Amino acid sequence: MKTPSILAIILAGGSGGRLGSLTDRKAKPVVPVGGTYRLIDIPLSNLHHSHISDVWVVEQYQPKSINDHLANGRPWDLDRTNGGLRVLPPFEGEHGEGFAEGNADGLYRQAEFIREFAPDLVLVLSADHLYQLDYRDVVKTHQDTGAVLTMVTKQYDGDASQHGVLESADGLVTGFEYKPEKPQTDIVAAEIFLYSADVLLDTLQELHEREGQLEDYGDQLIPYLVEHSTVAEHRLDTYWLDLGTPENYHRAHMDLLDGHGLPFDDPHWPILSASPRRLPAFVGESARIGSSLISPGARVEGTVTHSVIGPDAVVEEGAVVVDSVVLDQVKISSGAQVRSTIVDTAAVLPAGFRGGEPGVVTVVDSDGASD
Repeated sequence: MKTPSILAIILAGGSGGRLGSLTDRKAKPVVPVGGTYRLIDIPLSNLHHSHISDVWVVEQYQPKSINDHLANGRPWDLDRTNGGLRVLPPFEGEHGEGFAEGNADGLYRQAEFIREFAPDLVLVLSADHLYQLDYRDVVKTHQDTGAVLTMVTKQYDGDASQHGVLESADGLVTGFEYKPEKPQTDIVAAEIFLYSADVLLDTLQELHEREGQLEDYGDQLIPYLVEHSTVAEHRLDTYWLDLGTPENYHRAHMDLLDGHGLPFDDPHWPILSASPRRLPAFVGESARIGSSLISPGARVEGTVTHSVIGPDAVVEEGAVVVDSVVLDQVKISSGAQVRSTIVDTAAVLPAGFRGGEPGVVTVVDSDGASD
């Protein structure tokens, strides 16, 4: 069986509204994660290790924040003369112009460029999930089953109603509902989709002509293919989490601290990033730190317990941080107390700040206000 040509498309245009103030000034794909990484580092690193080098990033919301991080693809070996990284912003003046109304519509607006590239397969990825996956295994499943679409799935222990939910038998998808109020199963779409390119393009065209407008993949595209074609399931049995909500974003960091989160530093499959260089973190004489990750450039002189402290953040003597995620350039003043809280970039928390409570995740925006 010949090796197919693969075009990977990362859909990075959404505004990330469910993350609240964390995406007010930056696109969701570049929200920090694990202290020194960004969300978009996950699919880019998986692509690098899977040896897939034709990668397009579809942008829309706050594109400068993404471009500043992508660095022409260098950290992921995508700065190439032939192939490599290609950034696709919204455009005017030809077929597909304008702003997309959802991820399926985003694909439709790039359809002519995809036809011109002429890949055998199109791998469509989101930029807000944590997982480790060799996409070549998904390609094998796709070829072995003769599917026109292969969906990566996960048995999920959270709220399945926030995802595409599917039913399957013998490795094939037999039913699909998008964000149902009462999910029939706990198997969700991990938002990793491998399409046969010709079927994807023809289906997008047919649905657009029939309905006049495309939205998200779960509204029209996936249900149509499940009903009319062979759709395969590739089950993921390792760590996966959608970081689209503050609760899951916080959970991912607590999982990391507890030793069962995504292994960012796996020597055989490391997550790569364009993070700037910093001196090691400074830990003062008065500091008390336990079960925490302290990023380069941070300065800690207070108490930090079971928390992640981002680059260039400052925790002054007398400040207390517990079960929290503190992003870059934050200042937590002496006397402030932070619990179960996500503190956004560059926020300054005054001495009298009292934030969060056990079991309830609070988000503090860059102006120091709680969501």
